[in-house]
Amino acid sequence: MKLGVEALQHLTTAAPEDAWKSIIAGALDIATSPLTASNASSEVVRRDREIGAFDLFLSASGWDLWHDFGNSVERTSQRLIRWWAEPYSVKAVLLLDGLSLREMPWLLQGARAHGFTVETATAAASELPGETNEFAQALGFASRSQLQNNHAGFAHKLPSATTECVAMPWRDCIGVVDAAPGAKNWVFWHEWPDNKLHDGSGAGQGLESLTRDVAEQLSSNDFWAFVARLAVGRRLVITSDHGYAATGLFHDAADDQATFLKSTFKSGRSGVGEGNPGYFVPPVAMQINNTHGAHLLALGRRKWRSQGGYPTLAHGGLSLLEVLSPFVELTKQGNG
Repeated sequence: MKLGVEALQHLTTAAPEDAWKSIIAGALDIATSPLTASNASSEVVRRDREIGAFDLFLSASGWDLWHDFGNSVERTSQRLIRWWAEPYSVKAVLLLDGLSLREMPWLLQGARAHGFTVETATAAASELPGETNEFAQALGFASRSQLQNNHAGFAHKLPSATTECVAMPWRDCIGVVDAAPGAKNWVFWHEWPDNKLHDGSGAGQGLESLTRDVAEQLSSNDFWAFVARLAVGRRLVITSDHGYAATGLFHDAADDQATFLKSTFKSGRSGVGEGNPGYFVPPVAMQINNTHGAHLLALGRRKWRSQGGYPTLAHGGLSLLEVLSPFVELTKQGNG
């Protein structure tokens, strides 16, 4: 897919906030159409490449928009804090670590098939860089692990929440909730699909393997029984800390760019501290300074050779599907 003349003209002349609204609306439109198990592998790749037209714009003529990303797109952490303060009597958040817009169709069609009402279905922004610790800290947690066994304390920004962080099967997660019958409000962080993402991120068919697992997990009765256990009697948001890039689909960087990117990022997508973004125009890396400090982030859809092979799935850089997360709000009538 290529962006049309009118779309390019709009994106290059609109105010940054309006340009980002258009880009995110376009990405959502591509990513959220229904999927089936039989077409998911090919369709997810096709959609990924179609969204790549926006990434091409954002790494070529529109790269300056990344400087406005943090101010133009509400971060997931901010939205959760704002949502948590709404006057709902009881509420819950299910954080699926590393969930991207690619997985959003399974949430929407699964929710409707299992009798949920979808109150909100949109996208929100990761922290920059799109990493787990930065997101946890934006919510006032020292790290993801602090949520385990309700050890989060009282200093975080989601007050009165019972917290948990696990990587166990969905059916066992129901038991965790049932073991705390007095808990009204929940923040439940599950390490899937990020743990699966990194298991299959080496050279090979990382995205295809992950897509099959996503279809299985998010279509399972166990998953939706767990979601129902959190949602019945509560308002529930399902979201994530960051998305991921299907870097196995990226194009090879030119020789001099590849040398720079390898020396700067090794096999990663970001680096801590003030760094040298290189002399390339358009840039291949950008310096981002925010409340998380200074970071140098890889820009766009480029990969390069590295020791052990560049991963086929990764996060932490600047491309749409690694910095956008689903934000889906559900309700369900019935007995818990």
